[in-house]
Amino acid sequence: MKAPVIRHILRRLLTIPLTLFLVAFVAFIVLRVTGNPVEIFLDINATEEQRQILTARLHLDEPLLVQFGLFIVDVLHGDFGESLQFGSQAMPVVLDRLGATVELVGVALTLALVLGVCAGIAAAIWKDSLADFTISGLAVAGQSMPSFWLGILLIQLFALHLKWLPTSGTGGVEHVVLPAITLATFLLPNFILITRTAMLETVNELYVTTARSKGASEAVVMLRHVLPNAVNPVLSFLGLQMGRLMGGSIITEAIFAWPGVGSLMIKSISQRDVPIVIAGIFVMAIAIVLANLIVDLLQSVVDPRIRME
Repeated sequence: MKAPVIRHILRRLLTIPLTLFLVAFVAFIVLRVTGNPVEIFLDINATEEQRQILTARLHLDEPLLVQFGLFIVDVLHGDFGESLQFGSQAMPVVLDRLGATVELVGVALTLALVLGVCAGIAAAIWKDSLADFTISGLAVAGQSMPSFWLGILLIQLFALHLKWLPTSGTGGVEHVVLPAITLATFLLPNFILITRTAMLETVNELYVTTARSKGASEAVVMLRHVLPNAVNPVLSFLGLQMGRLMGGSIITEAIFAWPGVGSLMIKSISQRDVPIVIAGIFVMAIAIVLANLIVDLLQSVVDPRIRME
């Protein structure tokens, strides 16, 4: 691995603590704004003595700055508090659900990338044709379609009416089809339009004209000369949209009762299980940061013109 790439990786890794510190600060503020933690953790039948004991245990009798410092120390030790639902530490509960979320996001992202890039290439090759107008029109329509509405329609059609696929849960391949399609629509229309635009901009470059003048077929020109240089904008867009993709997974998991981090957080919010929510936020923040780092590295591999000095 080249030295500039290594330096870039190290610089990005050094920004992770700052990012997580800001996430910790926001989580701490939200924890305080949503109400007194003592009232959240205890029910209405709790005695005054129980309230005082929990207040001292949570250090709520300390100044706010001291509370935040103690909160950071607990986070550094992986202690996000005890879950009210499960009666155990929050982070292990969240990590136990992480695999299902990674599976769903991975399948949806692969589906969106493959279909989006292929459809964008087709639209660029057949520019101004019926195929181009159809693909572009569907992409624009897909951008304005709420994913939760699409998910409900898919359940109604393929699960309830045709009975081809299950409505919810996890298990075999058939369980991931509907939630993956729903989540893929977050990014698929944009991948189509960005790939089409990038292909049309690259096709007029001098090196493409040179390749054509040497007798290369149109397929070779598109696949060997145009596409590698048109993929970079798609990767840039992917890096910017990782947060939106992870946020979309929360909604999708809730719709299809997918047992991932997102559905766990939704349930925990309704039950005021703050430790689970904060641990889930941290896990998703780390996933987004690492995903953006991977996208940066992929860009340097795909486009050698990028110099990460």
